[in-house]
Amino acid sequence: MLKNKDLLGLKDCSAEEIYEILDTATEMKQLLLSEKKQSDLLAGKSLVTLFYENSTRTRSSFELAAKYLGASEVNISVATSSVQKGETLIDTGETLDAMKIDFIVIRHPMAGAPKLLAQHVKASVLNGGDGMHEHPTQALLDFYTMREKLGRLKGLKVAILGDIKHSRVAMSNLIGLRKLGAEVYMYAPATMIPKEIDKLGAHIAKSREEAVEGADAVMGLRIQLERQHGGLFPSLSEYSRYYGVNDAVLKYAKKDAIILHPGPVNRGVELTPQLIDGDKSFILEQVTNGVAVRMALLKLLAEYREKNL
Repeated sequence: MLKNKDLLGLKDCSAEEIYEILDTATEMKQLLLSEKKQSDLLAGKSLVTLFYENSTRTRSSFELAAKYLGASEVNISVATSSVQKGETLIDTGETLDAMKIDFIVIRHPMAGAPKLLAQHVKASVLNGGDGMHEHPTQALLDFYTMREKLGRLKGLKVAILGDIKHSRVAMSNLIGLRKLGAEVYMYAPATMIPKEIDKLGAHIAKSREEAVEGADAVMGLRIQLERQHGGLFPSLSEYSRYYGVNDAVLKYAKKDAIILHPGPVNRGVELTPQLIDGDKSFILEQVTNGVAVRMALLKLLAEYREKNL
């Protein structure tokens, strides 16, 4: 059983808890792939998605996960909510709590916002991405995909290339993979590598080839232009030429290496279209696995709430 009412980051999760989530996701994927796609596990429960930043995959994935398990789900559009009237995050949370909401999924541009919210509500808070801090459910679905396709996580070499500095996905993957016994190699322009990330266990490669050599999984990361202020690299075409992954670079990886990406993909920038659409790519299956992982989290958090709250 999970040890907390919230999922705020993988920094707070043990390896055992991560594996419990992944094992439960296997059960949930069977339901997801069935014709029925419906359960009453969360009948009577309610989930709210509270997104202060744009999202397609994460938000809809959580909403479908709740629906498939029988919970009611509501999306709050921040652009048309009382937030625009000056309502604080804490006030918003307490208002939702008064409506007897069981789960709140939040995405926020400020790191630490999910933790602040969790401290002021009885509902279980799930971090859908906070600033440049963490995106735990994305990392969990990445782990699930790796284990499903490669059979294990311990001992894997995972290469992560792209906008690491602005990527909460990279941070959650690094934290979680290291806990599970995998090695993480990162490569990007020096301007897009966070200072001292090596102290968290990352191997900072000096070239794409070094990062990818012998890798079991190669993950591209989106260039997050909306979080940048310019000057981090000359142009998208030059970035693709010197830092993107193509067939020639992928040849350094293991023969059965898989291609991953959290999406959305800038085609021809982080990865070539041939790799995105090729038989080594599991980018779309990551989306499917994301629903299963989020179903698993809601199920496990509901069990925690039943026994502890």
